Amino acid sequence: MQYRDFGKLGWKASALGFGCMRLPCTDASGRGQSVDEALAIRMIRHGIDSGINYVDTAYPYHDGYSEVVLGKALQDGYRAKVKLATKSPVWLIQKAEDFDRFLDEQLQKLRTDHIDFYLLHALSEERLGWVAKYKMLERAEAALRDGRIGRLGFSFHDGPAAFAKVVDAYDGWAFCQIQYNYMDTDFQAGVKGLQYAASKGLAVVVMEPLRGGALADPPQDVRAILDGSALRRSPAEWALRWVWNQPEVSLLLSGMSTMAQVEENLRVAADCAVGAMDAAELEVLARARAKFSQRLVIPCTRCNYCMPCPSGVDIPLNLELYNAALMYDDLRASRFRYERFVPAGERASACTGCQACAEKCPQKIRISEWMPKTAALLGAERQQERRG
Repeated sequence: MQYRDFGKLGWKASALGFGCMRLPCTDASGRGQSVDEALAIRMIRHGIDSGINYVDTAYPYHDGYSEVVLGKALQDGYRAKVKLATKSPVWLIQKAEDFDRFLDEQLQKLRTDHIDFYLLHALSEERLGWVAKYKMLERAEAALRDGRIGRLGFSFHDGPAAFAKVVDAYDGWAFCQIQYNYMDTDFQAGVKGLQYAASKGLAVVVMEPLRGGALADPPQDVRAILDGSALRRSPAEWALRWVWNQPEVSLLLSGMSTMAQVEENLRVAADCAVGAMDAAELEVLARARAKFSQRLVIPCTRCNYCMPCPSGVDIPLNLELYNAALMYDDLRASRFRYERFVPAGERASACTGCQACAEKCPQKIRISEWMPKTAALLGAERQQERRG
């Protein structure tokens, strides 16, 4: 296992962290009680025995059951071997006291008296207002003083312009967690956010290095490029090595669902290094990225000229999710993000067809025609569930 400086904290993190959002389950639902608890515990402990020293979960993962399983996995001396990270469910806090209520519940579920790295979950520019309204930072600082948490950070799922605002909103951030992979260099925080956080001395934890598994099982035309290299690597290994190649990355979280995935990731993490990929390897991934990009249906560049929408629709984000569903042959992931990260009033379904965006788009995209298609594609599964 390779180890890296975790920001300016004077502690070295394993290059690979164990993410507990995709624990093995006995059925495809991924619901809490379907977690294969015995297998999950074996996988987590095997990872720790092999050098992983950072484990990550969150209040909502597996309907709240992820924290329970991880708490069990860290018994028998394993808690002392790792730094434990979990997240405060910011969107559920409705009064200041809720911060402590959730934190104390998490401590109980995790069977510990302290959480080493505590994150405000999925911060955005809008949610900064909630943080201030419900005095979450003041509550967090009290928890830092009494030892219930060791360091405070945040995870992020907003646009690039919002990232710097979140970083600069509080001087006490020790670390942040961002989505980052070879396809998401300009998505959410992106490479600029990665570099900005690192320049501020924050440790940067990378999530979704495989984009929810899409980069581990790419479409056949992309796979052909990766398989055509003389280096016999799986698509997952290509993607992981690319992230570890970045000097600003403190550690990479992988949500592992099988023991085989744990073994592969441990093997790759054992010899990863900053700057280890040569020009020929980077060219392979550049061609894979270009092939993915050719699968784009809507030529949106996220220039934001169409914004603000009179109806409140987040036009670029909706088009991004539509494109992603087709680029990665992964409709489920885009539907999940549409439901989880796009507020109801900002979804494509809120479009009124006013066409105010039509004159502003430099790409001449017929946005008002794409919005109902996007709503039909990304909202269909949820609508079917409600009808059922």
